[in-house]
Amino acid sequence: MPRTTLRQLNDLPDAPAKLADSTLILIDYQNTYTTGVMELDGWRDALDAAARLLERARQEGAKVIHVVHDGGAGTPYDINAETGRIHPSVARADGESVVVKQAPDAFYGTELGRLVDEAGRTDVVIAGFMTHMCVAFTAQGAFLRGNRATVVADASATRSLPVAGTELDARQVHLGALATIADLYGVVVASEEDLG
Repeated sequence: MPRTTLRQLNDLPDAPAKLADSTLILIDYQNTYTTGVMELDGWRDALDAAARLLERARQEGAKVIHVVHDGGAGTPYDINAETGRIHPSVARADGESVVVKQAPDAFYGTELGRLVDEAGRTDVVIAGFMTHMCVAFTAQGAFLRGNRATVVADASATRSLPVAGTELDARQVHLGALATIADLYGVVVASEEDLG
């Protein structure tokens, strides 16, 4: 039996954003997620997908905003060290903003909302690391401020996590986070090919 989502109950649109008419928000594609204690399952495939998404966004004239998490000196998220830098495959180009955040919701305590508003586009396309954390909470933040979010699944990734005496593999965590987003906070698409 098909399930009814909260989006359907609230008559929210289910069509994905048109990339050319959106602001692309790339979240935490930092080197820390490619090696060591924070290495994500499937990070390489997700980065490849993010690079394709970014290339298309630039070709279509979408506003692009990069987000990085700053955990401070000596942490895996030290933006002044190699570990905290944006991975070269999705590096910032001239004219693209970088927002530094310190909370999972990239809108919280940052200029991201102002930059999105200045772009003059209600729709945002979101992808990044980690699906269950900063991608999900930024999609929620976008929803709560009145933006229409579309999340690109294959350009996002996460890691396995323990819960209640068991361990969820990264795919379960990833899909669970996407399901939470799709239930209310935004539209989820499999890849950039599914964007308008």
